[in-house]
Parts: sequence; structure tokens; C-alpha cells
Amino acid sequence: MRVTAVIPAYNEESRLPRVLEAVRAASLVDQIVVVSDGSVDGTYEVARRFDGVHALQLPQNLGKGGAMHAGVCYTDAPVIVFLDADLIGLTPEHVDRLVEPVYRGDADMTLGVFRGGRRATDLAQKLFPFVSGQRAIRRELFLEVPNVQFARFGVETQITRWAMRRRWRVEYVPLYGVTHPMKEEKLGRLRGTVARLRMYADIARILLDGRTPESARRLFRLRNK
Repeated sequence: MRVTAVIPAYNEESRLPRVLEAVRAASLVDQIVVVSDGSVDGTYEVARRFDGVHALQLPQNLGKGGAMHAGVCYTDAPVIVFLDADLIGLTPEHVDRLVEPVYRGDADMTLGVFRGGRRATDLAQKLFPFVSGQRAIRRELFLEVPNVQFARFGVETQITRWAMRRRWRVEYVPLYGVTHPMKEEKLGRLRGTVARLRMYADIARILLDGRTPESARRLFRLRNK
């Protein structure tokens, strides 16, 4: 069973290489697809320089959901593992642990939850693990998620919402020592705050779109096992 790593990336030329090094060394990953989501820096060129990495350049920014969808459509591997392009502390072992339950057929989807990386990101994922960008999933199930390509930063919430509705088998995988920079650190205080508010707006839109209060509460009660 082949496994493809799909890495959506927007202006991540300086942070992408360390992620690619870890994913390339993972024993369960057969293919790597980096989707540069309308980046205006050298993200696409950096990805192309790595042997064995397939680099896609989207002509305009589609948002994270659009980039993930483009990467999945590029491959026919039965198992997809999604990873953010700005991860710090990622190792090949983390990637394999995330993939293995889906690869073995024991889970339909895994969710990677930061542990012991830094306090801010640990707390955020402990409270809201369903927004984790690190997850492995059966390709056919990802393509069933309605409007996933239009969900932008709400894409992880959209996937988890559908997983609950369809009763997927979901397994949580702690990623010890992994974290990522905050948006304010990457973009500066003002631009980072604006980007964060846009992310929250995308997530809120998914949560409130046609959901009952009880089902929304159920979504927020997701916790690491």
C-alpha cells in the first residue's frame, strides 16, 4: 500500500527544507508532494531542488483546503499523510507513527497532537486537537469530504466534522517535541494577528454552518486519548 505525504506550503522557503528532510527519511512514505499555494517567495523552487519531491505551483492562493485537495488529486496513493511546512522538531519516526495505524488498516484517520514542543502550541492542541494539520487519512475518505477544497483554514475542522458524522475510526498520535512558529512570529505582530483572525473566522464558519448546538459541543469535546 503506497503512502503519499502532501505538504501544503505558503511562503515557507526557509522552513520547508527541515520538514522535507524528515519526511524523506520516513520508512512508510513512498512519495512526497509539496503544493506551493500561490507562494511569492522561493517555496516552489526549494521543493524542486529535493530529489524525489514532486512540486506543484498553484497560480493563485486557494487556501489550505485547496492546496491539500490539489495534492491529493495529484496522487493515487491509498494513504495520504498531511504535514505542515513549518514544523519544528519533526522526525522520520513521528511521520511513521502518524501513518502506521492507517497503513495497517486499524484507523481511517490519525490526528497528530503536539506534546512537549512549546507551551503555547501544546495548550492549543490539547484544547482543540481537531484543528491539527498533521494527520494521515485514507485517500478515498478525504475525497468524500464535502467542499473540502473551499474550506481554507477551516479544512481540518471540516474533515473532523465529516469524520464524526460518518463515524470514522480516528486515532490520536502524540508528536513529542514537535511544534511550529506562531503566525505573529512569522509575519510580525500586525500581519500575524490579522492572519490568526482570518483562521479563526474560517474555523468558526465551518463550525456554525448548519450545525446544531449539541453537535458543535461534541466537536469541541474531542481530546487526546
